[in-house]
Amino acid sequence: MPKIEDPSKPPYFPKDLDSIYDLLGWMMLYAPEFKSGMSWAYEESIDITFFQLNEGLKTIRHQLGQQTYAQLVSMSQQMRAHFEADPEDKTEDGIKGRVLIDEMSDILLASRRRKVPRGGG
Repeated sequence: MPKIEDPSKPPYFPKDLDSIYDLLGWMMLYAPEFKSGMSWAYEESIDITFFQLNEGLKTIRHQLGQQTYAQLVSMSQQMRAHFEADPEDKTEDGIKGRVLIDEMSDILLASRRRKVPRGGG
């Protein structure tokens, strides 16, 4: 678990597919530092952000299936490596990390669509 500033308050992590999708959107906006400067936002560091993402993925693992879950965890690891390699957002690594955010978002959207009953919205 990453170091958190207030140990009495465990870090938030998403507990459903839509919340993970929202976290990925936040990550897209605030990569590679993952700091928004807003007090209501997600915890703000690369360690906590990726902890949140990976814990969220664990939570919905049963919805995703083992193969999709493993794919997303691998993508998360690759994404973090790209952002750590480009902390000032000046090289291709930052772009590669953002491409992975888009790809993960697409996979989550496809997973959500598979869960919608036929004839329903």
